[in-house]
Amino acid sequence: MSQYVIAIDQGTTSSRAIVFDHDGNIVSTGQLEHEQIFPKAGWVEHNAVEIWNNTREVIGTALAQANLTRHDIVGVGITNQRETAVVWDKNTGVPVYNAIVWQDTRTQDIVDELAADGGVERFKQKVGLPLATYFSGTKIKWILDNVEGARARAEAGDLLFGNTDSWITWNLTGGPDGGVHITDVTNASRTLFMDLETLQWDEEILATFGVPKSMMPAIKSSSEVYGHVHGSQLLRETPVAGILGDQQAATFGQAAFKQGEAKNTYGTGCFLIFNTGEEIVHSKNGLLTTLGYKLGDAKPHYALEGSIAVTGSLIQWLRDNIGMIKSAPEVEELAAAVENNGGVYIVPAFSGLFAPYWRADARGAIVGLTRFVNKNHIARAALEATAFQTREVLDAVNADSGVDLTELKVDGGMVANDALMQFQADILGVPVIRPKVTETTALGAAYAAGLAVGFWKDLGELSSNWSEDKRWIPNMDPAERDRQMRLWKKAVTKSMDWVDEDVL
Repeated sequence: MSQYVIAIDQGTTSSRAIVFDHDGNIVSTGQLEHEQIFPKAGWVEHNAVEIWNNTREVIGTALAQANLTRHDIVGVGITNQRETAVVWDKNTGVPVYNAIVWQDTRTQDIVDELAADGGVERFKQKVGLPLATYFSGTKIKWILDNVEGARARAEAGDLLFGNTDSWITWNLTGGPDGGVHITDVTNASRTLFMDLETLQWDEEILATFGVPKSMMPAIKSSSEVYGHVHGSQLLRETPVAGILGDQQAATFGQAAFKQGEAKNTYGTGCFLIFNTGEEIVHSKNGLLTTLGYKLGDAKPHYALEGSIAVTGSLIQWLRDNIGMIKSAPEVEELAAAVENNGGVYIVPAFSGLFAPYWRADARGAIVGLTRFVNKNHIARAALEATAFQTREVLDAVNADSGVDLTELKVDGGMVANDALMQFQADILGVPVIRPKVTETTALGAAYAAGLAVGFWKDLGELSSNWSEDKRWIPNMDPAERDRQMRLWKKAVTKSMDWVDEDVL
């Protein structure tokens, strides 16, 4: 009988279940989008119950599509949108508030309050992160401070917190009926609360935020058996055996296991991760220090990360908010109709600027508009914004590591866009390489689970599964590359210093 691993990919816009075979090939997929909730400017929420219901449904779809049952599945891996905070009642399983999404900026006042003593890098040496609205910690504090009765319930030990990996795992393994409340080191490293050296919650920082330790999940490795799926579900008794935050999962799926290897994922946002091995490297150039992975009892691998908030979601914005296109692929068609961007640059600072600037006061800007410009130029500028932001992050990685990357492995939904990938190679000046299996986020979670249950024996076996699909070679003149970057950096400055007390 053939055996498979199933990965649950709980992302920002949808939840998916993907079944993989031993060669790392996709066997079947189930996918459902969930509602994006925008109560106020800068607020982004998800309905955590909807996410859990969708997760159960996509598992069923993926199994049915391949005519499989639980007996064919040897393990469950989970990957997830990081930093999106869920707080729920451990007795009922009911969230006390919608999940607050990583893109949400409502907690800036909390950031400012905490940064008044020691600045935004107050905890960075210990946790690898600056104080920012991006991370889970400020979101938990906001819920406890603003949801009626939440703080009292938390202090009484009735409330649990988790990024969506913890929420899915707890429900999969029984919920109120004995659900396992855990997270892995990669997700824990995105809260502002985990000590990078001890891999434990820092009680002093928790106390500073006013977050009871009883809310926090136990921190586990990225690859071990955490528990088994609860008896009433389709995958009942199947071990849940791997968890990696989405960007770390994509790195793992790209087989970037060694120090000096890197990948860039193009999704809702864009995230470049550079493996620093067993060494903790503190960035001097606006990058985050984070956990790459930890396999069972082995030593952890660390990473530098460049986080870009808005890439694919800029294309969604053109479709859903502006109505310029009806489907995402139309952007490539429009962009291909013009030779250049017509002098237009789009800085999509919808949630402020993330790496390498970390400017919460920035907001989105379109600059360089003239009567000559049409929607084709705007479409091209939207695609180019992703490539420009990636170049700035890669420059920071090169500066921190002291070693220039000679090629960039890429994955995620946007890598199907040839025009974007060619421009990315051009503006970087290095080859861009796409693997045959581009669903590397789900694949990484599957690999972590499969290693834990012996489906794959070691990292060497996983590396042999990786194969190249396409390579883009830069062909832009260096002088033109420099000119484009100079104009991009000029455009970025126009987005800064926008937010003040009068801005909605």
